[in-house]
Amino acid sequence: MSRPRVLLQCTISYAPDDWHVDRFSLLRDQLATVADVVTRNRQPDEHGDDPVLSTLSRADFDEVWLMAVDGGDGVSPRDVAGINAFQRAGGGLLTARDHQNMGLWLRQLDGVGQAHFFHSQEFCEPDPDRCSPDDRDTPAISWPNYHSGRNGDVQRLAALEPLHPLLRRDDLPHGRVELFPSHPHEGAVRPPINDPRAQTIARGRSQTTGHDFDLVVAFERTAAAPGRAIAESSFHHFADYNWDIGHGAPSFVSEPPGDAIRRDPHALDHVRAYVQNAVAWLTPP
Repeated sequence: MSRPRVLLQCTISYAPDDWHVDRFSLLRDQLATVADVVTRNRQPDEHGDDPVLSTLSRADFDEVWLMAVDGGDGVSPRDVAGINAFQRAGGGLLTARDHQNMGLWLRQLDGVGQAHFFHSQEFCEPDPDRCSPDDRDTPAISWPNYHSGRNGDVQRLAALEPLHPLLRRDDLPHGRVELFPSHPHEGAVRPPINDPRAQTIARGRSQTTGHDFDLVVAFERTAAAPGRAIAESSFHHFADYNWDIGHGAPSFVSEPPGDAIRRDPHALDHVRAYVQNAVAWLTPP
């Protein structure tokens, strides 16, 4: 049986002091244990279109892992059309962004895009109480900015029952994924209203306000929407810096890191297992 073909894509052009794709090298290596992986940054042509995203084809890839690390307008309309066509052809899609309006363009994606909520009034969370800062340590970063812990530490997942296949893992204690890398200001995801494909499978808890917030929303395939999809509240679940602070971060990251993972590297067994589960679950039949 052939291995799944995965595109790991960042939505910015290469910039050394930013979240370019090489800052996800540990994710790349973990994906490579179960899939053939291509990694790339966005490379717009003279029309502003990325030659790969705008022509995404199931002939080339089975799934795309999109790290929406841009400030909100990271891709072109043709890129969006290419990603949506890929989903309609049955391709699997994982989308991850972060605080405030990072990755705002995701709202243009069919299905999974509607699971992402932002600072923009048009796309903010429907509960007005959520439209206020959660992380209090970095005032320059506004809501949504759920504080799940320091970079370099871990957060405990609250898995919803029945346990989703993305979180089931017999080789882990208790048979499930229970830990994710934490981050001081995660974004907001939740299932879109009136979309029966979508369900929250795991929640986190803010260390500042105690608010529960959705970490992962999963979209099942249907005849009308044949591509499975995942919405993640933060790309920091997968960044090198959050798996190993020794890899460093862009200079604009100012929060002091934690050391829980450094003290207990086996804490990463959970997110590594989740990555492998996600590859298998997203792969088209």
